[in-house]
Amino acid sequence: MVAPPASEAELWQRACALAGQPVTELARDLGVDWQDPRRWKGQAGQLVERLLGADAGNDGEPDFKALGIECKTVPLDARGLPAQSTWVTRVPLLDDQERWSTSRVRRKLARVLWIPLDSDSRVGTPRLWSPSPAEEAVLCADWQDLMELVVTGRLDEIHAGLGEALQIRPKGASARSRAPGLDPWGHRAEVLPLGFYLRTGFTRQVLAN
Repeated sequence: MVAPPASEAELWQRACALAGQPVTELARDLGVDWQDPRRWKGQAGQLVERLLGADAGNDGEPDFKALGIECKTVPLDARGLPAQSTWVTRVPLLDDQERWSTSRVRRKLARVLWIPLDSDSRVGTPRLWSPSPAEEAVLCADWQDLMELVVTGRLDEIHAGLGEALQIRPKGASARSRAPGLDPWGHRAEVLPLGFYLRTGFTRQVLAN
């Protein structure tokens, strides 16, 4: 097990050391049975986090707890652009008291280490990022609009087209997955688990800047 980094500088050095290396070789070094990463969604991210020393076991906290830094592995297509939206965290279906300033989305995105994964399954050049005031304003507006639908039980109005940077999509093992939530009348009900994701257009701008 890799010990957590003691500083942001140490984490950055570790991330830079991974750049250019094939995922298959990194997996072999850890004794992981790795095949085609496109068939093992999420495993690339878990592998990189292990190698960097991520220590957060709680979905609501950044991956490197002491540093307050989240790690996001971003698969790239043949053009070098993000190939899919980026998972952020689960949607709090029953928390109508949460505010943007204290939300888990804001905690997760306050400081992010982006690790691109090239189309040939090599680790790309990392990037450390914090939202600019303009970027945070967009994220905050999206979060507020989406959470208003969640806390008022209007889940049937939520679709992937809502939000400029942040979107909500189903996050369950299957369409039959259920979690405690609210119906339109404010009563508790079993609803589809949901998650916050960053749009590919937003992550593309982040990586390009």
